[in-house]
Amino acid sequence: MAKKILIVDDSALMRTILSDIINSDSRFHVEDTARDGVDALEKIKKNSYDAVVLDVNMPKMDGITLLKELQRNKIRCKVMMASTDTKDGAKVTMDALELGALDFVHKPDRAAECRAEEFSKHLISVLAAVCESSAPVSTKAFSIDELKASRKVVELVGRHANKVTGNRIVAIASSTGGPKALQAVIPKLPANLKAPVVLVQHMPQGFTASLAERLDSLSEIHVKEAAEGDVLQAGTVYIAMGGKHMHVITAGGRHTIHYEDGPTREGVRPCANFMYESLMDSDYDTVVCVVMTGMGADGTEGVKNLKSKKKIHVIGQDQASCTVYGMPRAIALAGLVNQVVPLDDIAQEIIMNVGVR
Repeated sequence: MAKKILIVDDSALMRTILSDIINSDSRFHVEDTARDGVDALEKIKKNSYDAVVLDVNMPKMDGITLLKELQRNKIRCKVMMASTDTKDGAKVTMDALELGALDFVHKPDRAAECRAEEFSKHLISVLAAVCESSAPVSTKAFSIDELKASRKVVELVGRHANKVTGNRIVAIASSTGGPKALQAVIPKLPANLKAPVVLVQHMPQGFTASLAERLDSLSEIHVKEAAEGDVLQAGTVYIAMGGKHMHVITAGGRHTIHYEDGPTREGVRPCANFMYESLMDSDYDTVVCVVMTGMGADGTEGVKNLKSKKKIHVIGQDQASCTVYGMPRAIALAGLVNQVVPLDDIAQEIIMNVGVR
């Protein structure tokens, strides 16, 4: 049976274009459309939808306010954002993801460009992932008190962990559901973590800087969007720039960030496979690989190739805590996982495997 979709957009033309794209795939059917958040909220209360495609800027009630109303009314809904704001308004996108939206697409500025094959394929791909996802257990943002409590647990782990020797690095891959899930991991890492962290989150250009700023504001460890030529330092998280493939280059006893444009791989750019494979010739004794929520299989091939040259320890997020159990499932089925742990335990397992200074 086709998945029932609700489109919420104040433009009648855009509602028509999005409906045409979605209805062209037999897996989906646009059951209803709404012209603003007020109209959408009434329909969501009366009907059941497999996913909601939501605009941001609308009269009467905008997309962000609608997400807040869904929270207030305790209505669970699988929402993906589709707005021109999700390109320049990266902060708005982060707000939407924190409020429960599962993923997003950027609508081209001109309606005619929305009918292009590239946008249509991307929209359908993201919609499929959202429909297959598990609705988040909680859509509320972590409070300061919750972060403090979690850090106390992590401090105890760091104090009582066995002394970790050797030169190590943490490499994380995440996709759909990742921006919210990363808030349950990165802010728990201490500033004195005895390893650098490189991270690929599938996002387009313009969004990863906002993600890095958001995580840095919540964390004791330093978080930044990785820049070309950055020298990796322990106690820093380097997030791959959206729209480019991130590699770690080893030369002269230093490990530096290098970007390449190149075609997509696994349908994504940045691709975690390239990140993992770039560590094959590094000077690190052990690579702690963490594969988190996301659709597809990005990370599996890269980790497999990395294992042929390096000692690795692979942590996979468990199915129950994943928004989309795709990437962690793929790497588990490949027999590459050393641990399968809930989202809330990932940070402490990272600390146990790399230690603190």
